[in-house]
Amino acid sequence: MRLDALGRMSCNPAVGGLGKGHMVREVDALGGLMGLVTDAAGIQFRMLNKTKGPAVWAPRAQVDGKTYTAELRRRLEEAPNLALVEGIVDSIEANAGRVSGVTLADGRRLKGDAVIVTTGTFLRGLMHTGEHRTEGGRVGEPAATGLSDALQALGLKLGRLKTGTPPRVHRDSVRYDVLDMQPGDDPPVPFSFLTNELSRQQVPCWITYTNEQTHERIRANLHRAPLFSGQIQSVGPRYCPSIEDKVVRFADKPRHQVFLEPEGRDNERVYCNGISTSLPRDVQEGMVHSIRGLEDARILQYGYAVEYDFVPTHQIAPSLETRAVDGLFLAGQINGTSGYEEAAGQGIVAGINAASRLRGSDPLILGRDQAYIGVMIDDLITRPPVEPYRMFTSRAEYRLQLRIDNADHRMTPIGRQIGLVGDDRWSQFERKRRDMERLQAIVNGISHAGRPLREHLRGPSFGPADLARILADRHSDGFLPDVVEAVALNGKYEGYLARQQREIERFRRMEDMVIPPDVNLADLVGLRREARESFARACPRTLGQASRISGISPSDITTLWILLTARQRPNNAASRGSD
Repeated sequence: MRLDALGRMSCNPAVGGLGKGHMVREVDALGGLMGLVTDAAGIQFRMLNKTKGPAVWAPRAQVDGKTYTAELRRRLEEAPNLALVEGIVDSIEANAGRVSGVTLADGRRLKGDAVIVTTGTFLRGLMHTGEHRTEGGRVGEPAATGLSDALQALGLKLGRLKTGTPPRVHRDSVRYDVLDMQPGDDPPVPFSFLTNELSRQQVPCWITYTNEQTHERIRANLHRAPLFSGQIQSVGPRYCPSIEDKVVRFADKPRHQVFLEPEGRDNERVYCNGISTSLPRDVQEGMVHSIRGLEDARILQYGYAVEYDFVPTHQIAPSLETRAVDGLFLAGQINGTSGYEEAAGQGIVAGINAASRLRGSDPLILGRDQAYIGVMIDDLITRPPVEPYRMFTSRAEYRLQLRIDNADHRMTPIGRQIGLVGDDRWSQFERKRRDMERLQAIVNGISHAGRPLREHLRGPSFGPADLARILADRHSDGFLPDVVEAVALNGKYEGYLARQQREIERFRRMEDMVIPPDVNLADLVGLRREARESFARACPRTLGQASRISGISPSDITTLWILLTARQRPNNAASRGSD
Protein backbone atom coordinates (compact mmCIF):
# COMPACT_ATOMS: atom_id res chain seq x y z
CA MET A 1 0.00 0.00 0.00
CA ARG A 2 3.07 2.24 0.43
CA LEU A 3 6.19 2.34 -1.70
CA ASP A 4 8.38 3.09 1.30
CA ALA A 5 7.21 -0.20 2.85
CA LEU A 6 8.60 -2.40 0.06
CA GLY A 7 10.66 -5.13 1.71
CA ARG A 8 9.82 -3.90 5.21
CA MET A 9 10.39 -6.61 7.77
CA SER A 10 7.29 -6.82 9.94
CA CYS A 11 8.92 -9.07 12.51
CA ASN A 12 12.54 -10.04 13.11
CA PRO A 13 15.02 -8.48 10.65
CA ALA A 14 16.61 -11.84 9.92
CA VAL A 15 16.65 -14.17 6.92
CA GLY A 16 17.13 -17.93 6.80
CA GLY A 17 17.15 -20.71 9.36
CA LEU A 18 16.34 -24.42 9.25
CA GLY A 19 14.63 -25.18 5.94
CA LYS A 20 14.08 -21.46 5.42
CA GLY A 21 17.73 -20.86 4.45
CA HIS A 22 17.44 -23.64 1.87
CA MET A 23 14.51 -21.85 0.24
CA VAL A 24 16.41 -18.55 0.09
CA ARG A 25 19.24 -20.36 -1.72
CA GLU A 26 16.68 -21.84 -4.14
CA VAL A 27 15.08 -18.43 -4.78
CA ASP A 28 18.55 -17.05 -5.48
CA ALA A 29 19.48 -19.92 -7.81
CA LEU A 30 16.26 -19.36 -9.78
CA GLY A 31 17.24 -15.73 -10.33
CA GLY A 32 15.44 -14.06 -7.41
CA LEU A 33 16.68 -11.13 -5.33
CA MET A 34 16.37 -12.25 -1.71
CA GLY A 35 19.85 -13.75 -1.31
CA LEU A 36 21.61 -10.81 -2.97
CA VAL A 37 19.71 -8.26 -0.87
CA THR A 38 20.42 -10.23 2.31
CA ASP A 39 24.13 -10.29 1.52
CA ALA A 40 24.07 -6.52 0.97
CA ALA A 41 22.19 -5.80 4.21
CA GLY A 42 23.50 -8.52 6.53
CA ILE A 43 25.17 -7.58 9.81
CA GLN A 44 25.73 -11.12 11.10
CA PHE A 45 25.95 -14.46 9.27
CA ARG A 46 25.81 -17.91 10.89
CA MET A 47 25.60 -21.45 9.55
CA LEU A 48 23.21 -23.41 11.78
CA ASN A 49 23.51 -27.14 12.54
CA LYS A 50 27.21 -27.37 11.66
CA THR A 51 27.62 -30.14 14.24
CA LYS A 52 25.13 -32.24 12.26
CA GLY A 53 25.14 -33.60 8.72
CA PRO A 54 25.40 -31.25 5.70
CA ALA A 55 21.82 -32.05 4.65
CA VAL A 56 20.56 -29.93 7.54
CA TRP A 57 23.16 -27.14 7.49
CA ALA A 58 21.20 -23.91 7.21
CA PRO A 59 22.38 -20.32 6.68
CA ARG A 60 20.88 -17.50 8.73
CA ALA A 61 21.62 -13.78 8.64
CA GLN A 62 20.69 -10.92 10.93
CA VAL A 63 20.16 -7.92 8.65
CA ASP A 64 19.88 -4.18 8.88
CA GLY A 65 16.16 -3.70 8.25
CA LYS A 66 16.49 -0.20 6.78
CA THR A 67 19.33 -1.26 4.44
CA TYR A 68 17.34 -4.31 3.33
CA THR A 69 14.33 -2.16 2.41
CA ALA A 70 16.44 0.44 0.61
CA GLU A 71 18.49 -2.14 -1.32
CA LEU A 72 15.40 -4.08 -2.40
CA ARG A 73 13.61 -0.95 -3.57
CA ARG A 74 16.69 0.18 -5.51
CA ARG A 75 16.90 -3.13 -7.34
CA LEU A 76 13.17 -3.14 -8.11
CA GLU A 77 13.27 0.42 -9.44
CA GLU A 78 16.17 -0.56 -11.73
CA ALA A 79 14.41 -3.68 -13.02
CA PRO A 80 13.34 -3.39 -16.68
CA ASN A 81 9.64 -3.59 -17.61
CA LEU A 82 8.51 -3.14 -14.01
CA ALA A 83 6.22 -0.31 -12.88
CA LEU A 84 5.65 0.31 -9.17
CA VAL A 85 2.22 1.77 -8.34
CA GLU A 86 1.28 2.97 -4.86
CA GLY A 87 -2.31 2.38 -3.85
CA ILE A 88 -4.81 0.16 -2.05
CA VAL A 89 -6.51 -2.57 -4.07
CA ASP A 90 -10.23 -2.42 -3.36
CA SER A 91 -11.53 -5.07 -5.74
CA ILE A 92 -10.41 -7.68 -8.25
CA GLU A 93 -12.13 -7.63 -11.63
CA ALA A 94 -13.09 -10.85 -13.36
CA ASN A 95 -15.19 -11.72 -16.40
CA ALA A 96 -16.55 -15.18 -17.10
CA GLY A 97 -14.30 -16.75 -14.46
CA ARG A 98 -11.12 -15.07 -15.67
CA VAL A 99 -9.30 -12.19 -13.99
CA SER A 100 -9.11 -8.91 -15.92
CA GLY A 101 -7.45 -6.48 -13.50
CA VAL A 102 -7.86 -4.62 -10.21
CA THR A 103 -9.56 -1.44 -9.04
CA LEU A 104 -7.84 0.81 -6.49
CA ALA A 105 -9.56 2.60 -3.63
CA ASP A 106 -9.10 5.95 -5.41
CA GLY A 107 -10.91 4.65 -8.50
CA ARG A 108 -7.91 3.87 -10.72
CA ARG A 109 -8.11 0.65 -12.73
CA LEU A 110 -5.10 -1.52 -13.58
CA LYS A 111 -5.82 -3.99 -16.35
CA GLY A 112 -4.14 -7.39 -16.39
CA ASP A 113 -4.76 -10.93 -17.51
CA ALA A 114 -2.87 -12.21 -14.45
CA VAL A 115 -2.99 -10.89 -10.88
CA ILE A 116 -0.92 -12.12 -7.92
CA VAL A 117 -2.24 -11.37 -4.43
CA THR A 118 0.37 -11.24 -1.63
CA THR A 119 -1.32 -9.66 1.37
CA GLY A 120 0.84 -10.61 4.37
CA THR A 121 -1.07 -9.99 7.60
CA PHE A 122 -3.10 -7.06 6.23
CA LEU A 123 -6.40 -8.72 5.23
CA ARG A 124 -8.80 -7.33 7.86
CA GLY A 125 -5.78 -7.18 10.17
CA LEU A 126 -6.56 -6.71 13.85
CA MET A 127 -3.74 -6.09 16.36
CA HIS A 128 -4.01 -7.03 20.05
CA THR A 129 -2.00 -5.79 23.03
CA GLY A 130 -3.88 -6.89 26.12
CA GLU A 131 -7.45 -5.60 26.03
CA HIS A 132 -6.45 -2.92 23.52
CA ARG A 133 -7.35 -3.70 19.88
CA THR A 134 -6.39 -1.74 16.76
CA GLU A 135 -7.17 -2.33 13.10
CA GLY A 136 -3.96 -2.70 11.10
CA GLY A 137 -1.63 -5.13 9.39
CA ARG A 138 1.37 -4.04 11.46
CA VAL A 139 2.30 -1.09 13.69
CA GLY A 140 1.64 2.22 11.98
CA GLU A 141 0.00 0.73 8.86
CA PRO A 142 -3.71 0.25 8.16
CA ALA A 143 -5.49 -3.00 7.40
CA ALA A 144 -6.76 -3.95 3.94
CA THR A 145 -10.50 -4.24 4.42
CA GLY A 146 -12.11 -4.20 0.98
CA LEU A 147 -9.97 -6.96 -0.50
CA SER A 148 -11.41 -9.68 1.75
CA ASP A 149 -14.90 -8.92 0.47
CA ALA A 150 -13.58 -8.89 -3.09
CA LEU A 151 -12.02 -12.35 -2.70
CA GLN A 152 -15.24 -13.72 -1.22
CA ALA A 153 -17.23 -12.19 -4.06
CA LEU A 154 -15.08 -14.24 -6.45
CA GLY A 155 -16.14 -17.42 -4.67
CA LEU A 156 -13.13 -17.92 -2.38
CA LYS A 157 -13.70 -19.02 1.21
CA LEU A 158 -11.63 -17.26 3.88
CA GLY A 159 -10.24 -18.39 7.21
CA ARG A 160 -8.54 -16.61 10.08
CA LEU A 161 -5.01 -17.00 11.49
CA LYS A 162 -2.87 -15.26 14.08
CA THR A 163 0.79 -14.43 14.52
CA GLY A 164 2.70 -12.24 16.93
CA THR A 165 5.83 -10.24 17.65
CA PRO A 166 7.87 -9.46 20.80
CA PRO A 167 8.85 -6.17 22.43
CA ARG A 168 11.79 -4.11 21.14
CA VAL A 169 14.08 -2.40 23.65
CA HIS A 170 16.61 0.44 23.38
CA ARG A 171 20.10 -0.91 22.79
CA ASP A 172 21.68 1.50 25.30
CA SER A 173 19.44 0.25 28.13
CA VAL A 174 20.68 -3.37 27.96
CA ARG A 175 23.29 -4.71 30.42
CA TYR A 176 25.52 -6.59 27.98
CA ASP A 177 28.10 -7.44 30.66
CA VAL A 178 25.82 -10.12 32.17
CA LEU A 179 24.74 -11.65 28.83
CA ASP A 180 26.23 -14.42 26.68
CA MET A 181 27.56 -13.06 23.39
CA GLN A 182 26.70 -14.84 20.14
CA PRO A 183 29.17 -13.81 17.40
CA GLY A 184 28.85 -14.45 13.69
CA ASP A 185 30.86 -17.04 11.74
CA ASP A 186 34.42 -16.34 10.66
CA PRO A 187 34.51 -16.39 7.71
CA PRO A 188 30.83 -15.65 7.01
CA VAL A 189 29.09 -17.65 4.29
CA PRO A 190 26.96 -15.63 1.80
CA PHE A 191 23.42 -16.51 0.77
CA SER A 192 23.70 -15.74 -2.94
CA PHE A 193 25.72 -17.86 -5.34
CA LEU A 194 26.75 -14.57 -6.98
CA THR A 195 28.37 -13.19 -3.79
CA ASN A 196 32.04 -14.16 -3.66
CA GLU A 197 32.80 -12.95 -0.13
CA LEU A 198 31.50 -10.89 2.79
CA SER A 199 34.17 -8.58 4.13
CA ARG A 200 32.27 -6.18 6.41
CA GLN A 201 32.51 -6.32 10.20
CA GLN A 202 29.82 -8.40 11.88
CA VAL A 203 27.64 -7.35 14.81
CA PRO A 204 27.14 -9.73 17.77
CA CYS A 205 23.80 -10.90 19.14
CA TRP A 206 23.24 -11.72 22.80
CA ILE A 207 21.55 -14.51 24.76
CA THR A 208 19.59 -14.37 28.01
CA TYR A 209 16.76 -16.40 29.59
CA THR A 210 13.38 -16.01 31.21
CA ASN A 211 13.10 -17.24 34.80
CA GLU A 212 10.54 -18.27 37.40
CA GLN A 213 9.81 -14.64 38.25
CA THR A 214 9.06 -13.98 34.56
CA HIS A 215 6.78 -17.00 34.38
CA GLU A 216 4.94 -16.09 37.56
CA ARG A 217 4.14 -12.61 36.20
CA ILE A 218 2.77 -14.20 33.04
CA ARG A 219 0.69 -16.82 34.87
CA ALA A 220 -0.77 -14.16 37.17
CA ASN A 221 -2.04 -12.22 34.14
CA LEU A 222 -3.26 -14.96 31.80
CA HIS A 223 -6.80 -13.71 32.29
CA ARG A 224 -5.68 -10.49 30.52
CA ALA A 225 -3.93 -12.32 27.67
CA PRO A 226 -6.05 -12.17 24.47
CA LEU A 227 -4.88 -15.67 23.58
CA PHE A 228 -6.45 -17.09 26.76
CA SER A 229 -9.29 -14.66 27.48
CA GLY A 230 -11.14 -15.56 24.27
CA GLN A 231 -10.42 -12.19 22.68
CA ILE A 232 -8.36 -13.97 19.98
CA GLN A 233 -10.22 -16.79 18.26
CA SER A 234 -7.66 -17.53 15.52
CA VAL A 235 -4.99 -20.25 15.51
CA GLY A 236 -1.38 -19.19 16.01
CA PRO A 237 1.91 -20.80 14.90
CA ARG A 238 2.71 -23.99 16.82
CA TYR A 239 6.45 -23.72 16.18
CA CYS A 240 6.82 -20.06 17.13
CA PRO A 241 4.45 -19.70 20.09
CA SER A 242 4.01 -16.67 22.30
CA ILE A 243 5.79 -16.63 25.65
CA GLU A 244 2.45 -16.95 27.46
CA ASP A 245 1.70 -20.05 25.36
CA LYS A 246 5.15 -21.50 26.17
CA VAL A 247 4.68 -20.94 29.91
CA VAL A 248 1.35 -22.82 29.81
CA ARG A 249 2.34 -25.62 27.43
CA PHE A 250 5.78 -26.23 28.93
CA ALA A 251 5.00 -25.60 32.57
CA ASP A 252 7.89 -27.85 33.71
CA LYS A 253 10.54 -25.71 31.99
CA PRO A 254 12.23 -23.29 34.42
CA ARG A 255 13.41 -20.94 31.67
CA HIS A 256 13.16 -20.12 27.96
CA GLN A 257 15.95 -18.75 25.78
CA VAL A 258 15.78 -15.14 24.60
CA PHE A 259 17.98 -13.86 21.74
CA LEU A 260 18.63 -10.12 21.76
CA GLU A 261 19.12 -9.23 18.10
CA PRO A 262 20.00 -5.74 16.78
CA GLU A 263 17.58 -4.46 14.14
CA GLY A 264 20.45 -2.74 12.35
CA ARG A 265 24.09 -1.75 12.54
CA ASP A 266 23.24 1.77 13.77
CA ASN A 267 19.66 1.09 14.86
CA GLU A 268 18.71 1.78 18.48
CA ARG A 269 16.13 -1.04 18.51
CA VAL A 270 16.92 -4.53 19.81
CA TYR A 271 14.51 -7.36 18.96
CA CYS A 272 13.75 -9.68 21.93
CA ASN A 273 13.45 -12.97 20.02
CA GLY A 274 11.72 -15.62 22.13
CA ILE A 275 9.16 -13.57 24.07
CA SER A 276 6.53 -12.87 21.42
CA THR A 277 3.48 -11.69 23.35
CA SER A 278 0.12 -9.93 23.28
CA LEU A 279 -0.01 -9.29 27.04
CA PRO A 280 -0.98 -5.78 28.23
CA ARG A 281 1.74 -3.13 28.28
CA ASP A 282 2.07 -3.00 32.07
CA VAL A 283 2.55 -6.78 32.18
CA GLN A 284 5.14 -6.60 29.39
CA GLU A 285 7.06 -4.00 31.40
CA GLY A 286 7.30 -6.29 34.43
CA MET A 287 8.02 -9.34 32.28
CA VAL A 288 10.89 -7.69 30.40
CA HIS A 289 12.43 -6.17 33.53
CA SER A 290 12.47 -9.57 35.26
CA ILE A 291 14.86 -10.95 32.64
CA ARG A 292 18.60 -10.88 33.32
CA GLY A 293 20.27 -8.03 31.46
CA LEU A 294 16.95 -6.26 30.81
CA GLU A 295 16.32 -5.02 34.36
CA ASP A 296 16.54 -1.39 33.20
CA ALA A 297 15.54 -1.90 29.57
CA ARG A 298 13.50 0.82 27.91
CA ILE A 299 10.76 -0.64 25.73
CA LEU A 300 10.50 1.14 22.37
CA GLN A 301 7.72 -1.03 20.93
CA TYR A 302 5.47 -3.38 22.80
CA GLY A 303 4.74 -6.86 21.54
CA TYR A 304 1.39 -7.55 19.92
CA ALA A 305 -0.58 -10.28 18.15
CA VAL A 306 -2.25 -9.77 14.80
CA GLU A 307 -5.23 -11.67 13.39
CA TYR A 308 -5.76 -11.71 9.64
CA ASP A 309 -7.71 -13.41 6.86
CA PHE A 310 -6.23 -16.13 4.65
CA VAL A 311 -7.47 -18.40 1.87
CA PRO A 312 -7.48 -22.11 2.84
CA THR A 313 -5.31 -23.79 0.25
CA HIS A 314 -7.67 -26.49 -1.01
CA GLN A 315 -8.78 -23.64 -3.30
CA ILE A 316 -5.46 -23.28 -5.16
CA ALA A 317 -3.66 -25.44 -7.70
CA PRO A 318 0.03 -26.48 -7.47
CA SER A 319 0.81 -23.53 -9.75
CA LEU A 320 -0.62 -21.28 -6.97
CA GLU A 321 -3.45 -20.24 -9.32
CA THR A 322 -6.89 -20.22 -7.73
CA ARG A 323 -9.33 -22.86 -8.88
CA ALA A 324 -12.18 -20.36 -8.82
CA VAL A 325 -10.71 -17.67 -11.09
CA ASP A 326 -8.32 -18.22 -14.00
CA GLY A 327 -5.30 -15.94 -13.88
CA LEU A 328 -5.61 -15.15 -10.16
CA PHE A 329 -2.60 -16.33 -8.13
CA LEU A 330 -2.01 -16.26 -4.36
CA ALA A 331 1.33 -16.26 -2.53
CA GLY A 332 2.62 -15.85 1.03
CA GLN A 333 0.62 -15.56 4.22
CA ILE A 334 -2.65 -15.47 2.30
CA ASN A 335 -1.94 -19.18 1.72
CA GLY A 336 -1.51 -19.85 5.43
CA THR A 337 2.27 -19.71 5.68
CA SER A 338 4.46 -17.74 8.08
CA GLY A 339 7.81 -16.14 7.43
CA TYR A 340 9.61 -14.09 4.80
CA GLU A 341 11.28 -17.14 3.24
CA GLU A 342 8.08 -19.13 2.70
CA ALA A 343 6.53 -16.03 1.13
CA ALA A 344 9.54 -15.53 -1.16
CA GLY A 345 9.45 -19.14 -2.35
CA GLN A 346 5.77 -18.89 -3.21
CA GLY A 347 6.19 -15.42 -4.65
CA ILE A 348 8.76 -16.37 -7.25
CA VAL A 349 6.76 -19.46 -8.29
CA ALA A 350 3.53 -17.44 -8.58
CA GLY A 351 5.36 -14.81 -10.63
CA ILE A 352 6.85 -17.42 -12.93
CA ASN A 353 3.50 -19.13 -13.42
CA ALA A 354 1.57 -15.92 -13.99
CA ALA A 355 4.01 -15.06 -16.80
CA SER A 356 3.89 -18.63 -18.11
CA ARG A 357 0.10 -18.48 -18.29
CA LEU A 358 0.22 -15.33 -20.39
CA ARG A 359 2.83 -16.91 -22.67
CA GLY A 360 0.76 -20.06 -23.04
CA SER A 361 3.50 -22.28 -21.59
CA ASP A 362 3.22 -24.96 -18.93
CA PRO A 363 3.40 -23.88 -15.28
CA LEU A 364 6.47 -24.56 -13.16
CA ILE A 365 5.61 -27.31 -10.66
CA LEU A 366 8.62 -28.15 -8.49
CA GLY A 367 8.63 -31.69 -7.09
CA ARG A 368 9.38 -32.73 -3.53
CA ASP A 369 12.60 -34.27 -4.79
CA GLN A 370 13.64 -31.02 -6.53
CA ALA A 371 13.32 -28.24 -3.98
CA TYR A 372 12.19 -27.23 -0.52
CA ILE A 373 9.90 -24.81 -2.35
CA GLY A 374 8.32 -27.85 -3.98
CA VAL A 375 7.91 -29.55 -0.59
CA MET A 376 6.21 -26.46 0.82
CA ILE A 377 3.74 -25.98 -2.04
CA ASP A 378 2.91 -29.69 -2.14
CA ASP A 379 2.28 -29.61 1.63
CA LEU A 380 -0.02 -26.61 1.22
CA ILE A 381 -2.04 -28.31 -1.53
CA THR A 382 -2.33 -31.77 0.02
CA ARG A 383 -2.47 -30.78 3.70
CA PRO A 384 -4.13 -27.35 3.89
CA PRO A 385 -2.77 -25.63 7.01
CA VAL A 386 -4.97 -25.01 10.02
CA GLU A 387 -2.16 -23.00 11.65
CA PRO A 388 0.58 -20.84 10.10
CA TYR A 389 2.84 -23.19 8.10
CA ARG A 390 6.57 -23.04 8.74
CA MET A 391 9.28 -24.86 6.79
CA PHE A 392 11.70 -27.25 8.52
CA THR A 393 14.32 -29.62 7.10
CA SER A 394 12.34 -32.49 8.65
CA ARG A 395 9.49 -31.86 6.20
CA ALA A 396 11.68 -32.91 3.25
CA GLU A 397 11.99 -36.69 2.86
CA TYR A 398 14.78 -36.27 0.27
CA ARG A 399 16.83 -33.69 2.17
CA LEU A 400 20.15 -35.37 1.28
CA GLN A 401 19.39 -34.33 -2.30
CA LEU A 402 18.18 -30.85 -1.27
CA ARG A 403 21.30 -29.41 0.35
CA ILE A 404 22.18 -25.71 0.40
CA ASP A 405 25.41 -26.32 -1.54
CA ASN A 406 23.65 -27.81 -4.59
CA ALA A 407 20.67 -25.45 -4.84
CA ASP A 408 22.24 -23.91 -7.94
CA HIS A 409 22.57 -27.32 -9.63
CA ARG A 410 18.93 -28.03 -8.88
CA MET A 411 17.42 -24.63 -9.71
CA THR A 412 19.67 -22.56 -12.01
CA PRO A 413 19.10 -24.67 -15.17
CA ILE A 414 15.34 -24.28 -14.54
CA GLY A 415 15.75 -20.52 -14.10
CA ARG A 416 17.77 -20.33 -17.31
CA GLN A 417 15.20 -22.30 -19.28
CA ILE A 418 12.31 -20.02 -18.25
CA GLY A 419 14.27 -16.81 -18.77
CA LEU A 420 15.05 -15.67 -15.22
CA VAL A 421 18.77 -16.46 -15.12
CA GLY A 422 20.94 -13.92 -16.94
CA ASP A 423 24.25 -14.46 -18.72
CA ASP A 424 26.45 -13.54 -15.75
CA ARG A 425 24.80 -16.02 -13.38
CA TRP A 426 24.72 -18.70 -16.06
CA SER A 427 28.39 -18.34 -16.99
CA GLN A 428 29.37 -18.55 -13.31
CA PHE A 429 27.21 -21.64 -12.87
CA GLU A 430 28.73 -23.30 -15.95
CA ARG A 431 32.22 -22.52 -14.68
CA LYS A 432 31.42 -24.11 -11.31
CA ARG A 433 29.96 -27.18 -13.00
CA ARG A 434 33.09 -27.62 -15.17
CA ASP A 435 35.36 -27.19 -12.13
CA MET A 436 33.38 -29.79 -10.21
CA GLU A 437 33.73 -32.27 -13.07
CA ARG A 438 37.48 -31.58 -13.24
CA LEU A 439 37.90 -31.95 -9.48
CA GLN A 440 35.85 -35.15 -9.43
CA ALA A 441 38.17 -36.62 -12.07
CA ILE A 442 41.16 -35.74 -9.88
CA VAL A 443 39.55 -37.33 -6.82
CA ASN A 444 38.78 -40.49 -8.78
CA GLY A 445 42.36 -40.74 -10.02
CA ILE A 446 44.55 -40.31 -6.92
CA SER A 447 45.21 -42.09 -3.63
CA HIS A 448 46.00 -40.83 -0.15
CA ALA A 449 47.65 -42.78 2.68
CA GLY A 450 47.52 -45.96 0.64
CA ARG A 451 43.81 -45.80 -0.20
CA PRO A 452 41.84 -44.24 -3.07
CA LEU A 453 40.97 -40.68 -2.13
CA ARG A 454 37.38 -41.43 -3.08
CA GLU A 455 37.16 -43.87 -0.16
CA HIS A 456 38.49 -41.25 2.27
CA LEU A 457 35.60 -38.95 1.33
CA ARG A 458 33.14 -41.44 2.80
CA GLY A 459 34.81 -41.39 6.21
CA PRO A 460 32.84 -39.76 9.07
CA SER A 461 35.70 -37.44 10.07
CA PHE A 462 36.79 -36.48 6.53
CA GLY A 463 35.34 -33.20 5.30
CA PRO A 464 35.80 -30.42 2.73
CA ALA A 465 38.71 -28.91 4.68
CA ASP A 466 40.60 -32.22 4.53
CA LEU A 467 40.06 -32.47 0.79
CA ALA A 468 41.27 -28.89 0.36
CA ARG A 469 44.51 -29.65 2.26
CA ILE A 470 45.26 -32.71 0.12
CA LEU A 471 44.59 -30.76 -3.07
CA ALA A 472 46.84 -27.90 -1.92
CA ASP A 473 49.72 -30.37 -1.53
CA ARG A 474 49.26 -32.02 -4.91
CA HIS A 475 47.73 -29.50 -7.31
CA SER A 476 48.77 -25.94 -8.00
CA ASP A 477 45.51 -25.02 -9.76
CA GLY A 478 43.29 -24.21 -6.78
CA PHE A 479 39.55 -24.73 -6.68
CA LEU A 480 37.06 -22.34 -5.10
CA PRO A 481 35.76 -23.44 -1.66
CA ASP A 482 32.20 -24.02 -2.91
CA VAL A 483 33.52 -26.42 -5.58
CA VAL A 484 35.59 -28.37 -3.04
CA GLU A 485 32.66 -28.52 -0.62
CA ALA A 486 30.22 -29.77 -3.25
CA VAL A 487 32.55 -32.55 -4.45
CA ALA A 488 33.42 -33.56 -0.89
CA LEU A 489 29.77 -33.80 0.16
CA ASN A 490 28.75 -35.68 -2.98
CA GLY A 491 31.51 -38.18 -2.25
CA LYS A 492 30.64 -38.52 1.42
CA TYR A 493 27.02 -39.42 0.67
CA GLU A 494 27.58 -41.23 -2.63
CA GLY A 495 26.01 -44.49 -1.49
CA TYR A 496 23.11 -42.83 0.33
CA LEU A 497 22.42 -40.56 -2.64
CA ALA A 498 22.32 -43.52 -5.02
CA ARG A 499 19.87 -45.33 -2.74
CA GLN A 500 17.75 -42.21 -2.34
CA GLN A 501 17.77 -41.72 -6.11
CA ARG A 502 16.23 -45.17 -6.50
CA GLU A 503 13.56 -44.18 -3.98
CA ILE A 504 12.92 -41.01 -5.98
CA GLU A 505 12.48 -43.04 -9.18
CA ARG A 506 9.88 -45.22 -7.45
CA PHE A 507 8.23 -42.10 -6.07
CA ARG A 508 8.15 -40.50 -9.54
CA ARG A 509 6.44 -43.51 -11.07
CA MET A 510 3.56 -43.02 -8.67
CA GLU A 511 3.83 -39.24 -8.76
CA ASP A 512 3.70 -39.20 -12.56
CA MET A 513 0.47 -41.18 -12.77
CA VAL A 514 -1.81 -38.32 -13.72
CA ILE A 515 -5.41 -38.26 -12.56
CA PRO A 516 -7.34 -37.13 -15.67
CA PRO A 517 -9.12 -33.81 -15.10
CA ASP A 518 -12.41 -35.30 -16.29
CA VAL A 519 -12.40 -37.91 -13.49
CA ASN A 520 -14.83 -36.92 -10.75
CA LEU A 521 -13.13 -38.35 -7.66
CA ALA A 522 -16.19 -37.59 -5.54
CA ASP A 523 -18.22 -40.11 -7.56
CA LEU A 524 -15.74 -43.00 -7.84
CA VAL A 525 -17.45 -46.17 -6.69
CA GLY A 526 -15.25 -48.33 -4.46
CA LEU A 527 -13.62 -45.53 -2.46
CA ARG A 528 -14.54 -44.77 1.13
CA ARG A 529 -16.87 -41.78 1.50
CA GLU A 530 -14.22 -39.95 3.58
CA ALA A 531 -11.62 -40.56 0.87
CA ARG A 532 -13.95 -39.29 -1.87
CA GLU A 533 -14.63 -36.13 0.14
CA SER A 534 -10.92 -35.55 0.79
CA PHE A 535 -10.04 -36.06 -2.88
CA ALA A 536 -12.83 -33.75 -4.03
CA ARG A 537 -11.66 -31.05 -1.63
CA ALA A 538 -7.93 -31.24 -2.53
CA CYS A 539 -8.30 -32.01 -6.27
CA PRO A 540 -4.96 -33.93 -6.55
CA ARG A 541 -3.30 -33.88 -9.98
CA THR A 542 -1.40 -37.13 -9.53
CA LEU A 543 -1.53 -40.35 -7.53
CA GLY A 544 1.47 -39.10 -5.55
CA GLN A 545 -0.33 -35.95 -4.48
CA ALA A 546 -3.40 -37.99 -3.57
CA SER A 547 -1.28 -40.20 -1.28
CA ARG A 548 -0.18 -37.21 0.82
CA ILE A 549 -3.64 -35.84 1.59
CA SER A 550 -4.44 -35.88 5.29
CA GLY A 551 -6.63 -38.84 6.26
CA ILE A 552 -5.88 -40.86 3.12
CA SER A 553 -4.77 -44.44 3.82
CA PRO A 554 -2.55 -46.74 1.70
CA SER A 555 -5.62 -48.85 0.90
CA ASP A 556 -7.36 -45.74 -0.48
CA ILE A 557 -4.42 -45.17 -2.82
CA THR A 558 -4.39 -48.81 -3.90
CA THR A 559 -8.11 -48.61 -4.66
CA LEU A 560 -7.66 -45.36 -6.58
CA TRP A 561 -4.76 -46.87 -8.56
CA ILE A 562 -6.90 -49.88 -9.51
CA LEU A 563 -9.81 -47.66 -10.55
CA LEU A 564 -7.58 -45.39 -12.65
CA THR A 565 -5.79 -48.33 -14.26
CA ALA A 566 -9.08 -50.00 -15.09
CA ARG A 567 -10.32 -46.72 -16.57
CA GLN A 568 -7.27 -46.55 -18.83
CA ARG A 569 -8.04 -50.08 -20.13
CA PRO A 570 -11.81 -50.02 -20.64
CA ASN A 571 -11.87 -52.84 -23.18
CA ASN A 572 -9.86 -55.19 -20.97
CA ALA A 573 -11.96 -54.28 -17.95
CA ALA A 574 -15.16 -54.95 -19.94
CA SER A 575 -13.95 -58.34 -21.18
CA ARG A 576 -12.90 -59.39 -17.67
CA GLY A 577 -16.32 -58.30 -16.40
CA SER A 578 -18.13 -60.41 -19.02
CA ASP A 579 -15.97 -63.42 -18.16
